[in-house]
Amino acid sequence: MAFAFILKGNLFILNLISIAIFCSNIVAAEGDLEGGQNIVKALSCFENKLIYAGCDAAYRLNPSGNIKVPPEATDFFCSGPCLAETQLMLDCIDNILSSFIFNNKATLQQMRYALNAGCSYSTQRGNFNLEDYIGGEINTAPGLPILIRCYLFILAAVLVYLM
Repeated sequence: MAFAFILKGNLFILNLISIAIFCSNIVAAEGDLEGGQNIVKALSCFENKLIYAGCDAAYRLNPSGNIKVPPEATDFFCSGPCLAETQLMLDCIDNILSSFIFNNKATLQQMRYALNAGCSYSTQRGNFNLEDYIGGEINTAPGLPILIRCYLFILAAVLVYLM
């Protein structure tokens, strides 16, 4: 019986060491990430009712990195509150977590470029498809799913200890 407790304790310590190594690599890869709190704060910008007050929800930028503005709504998006509010939302994220990566691996800078091009009076007007502008060059930094894996790893270690 004592052997089972020693083995269980050793497995728990091994899990804690693994978590420390795994999660420290994630924090280093994320740059200025200080725990998961900055990601949560950055994501709260998308739901900030003081930022997105006048733009229709269908045209809002979301964490996936998609801006779904049909070509016939370009003038409304670019001349109305949507463009200004989307830029404020990007500023909000940038002030909290400048290395924020959207789910589609786009950076804040790439997203700003797509907005500017989509609202320009060039042949790109109305095209908010980020992939058309970055030419296959995407950020390779780990995104939110890796942080979630870190938390799941911690949960698994706790469950192993409790069993």
